[in-house]
Amino acid sequence: MVGHDTGPHGELTLRTLAMPADTNVNGDIFGGWVLSQMDLAGGIAGGLRAKGRVATVAVDSMKFISPVRVGDVLCVHTRILRVGTTSMGVEVEAWVLRDRIGRREKVTEALFTFVAIDDEGRPRPVPPEGD
Repeated sequence: MVGHDTGPHGELTLRTLAMPADTNVNGDIFGGWVLSQMDLAGGIAGGLRAKGRVATVAVDSMKFISPVRVGDVLCVHTRILRVGTTSMGVEVEAWVLRDRIGRREKVTEALFTFVAIDDEGRPRPVPPEGD
């Protein structure tokens, strides 16, 4: 993972607006909502690389840096860090644009592991890049 002041790394994979229904008792966006958006983005990136279905098998190094607020645009960036026989490590960073148009700030980062699966949900090989 990289420092939060250097700008996003990887591809912008998902962008969404934080809404009032997603808040916790403190009025900040619930961390589970942020985690689910990161999982969606990581699954998109992993599925593209695996050319098919993937399943989340681990979330490591989850770090909440700053709260997400109602009205922030959540921008989730991904990059594939490692490809094994059936699994992939995907770095996922969540950044916000404060109040839809304000400054960009890193709010969360994590390393997700996805496994490529077949139609029956069993692990399958990740195809070589370019296939």
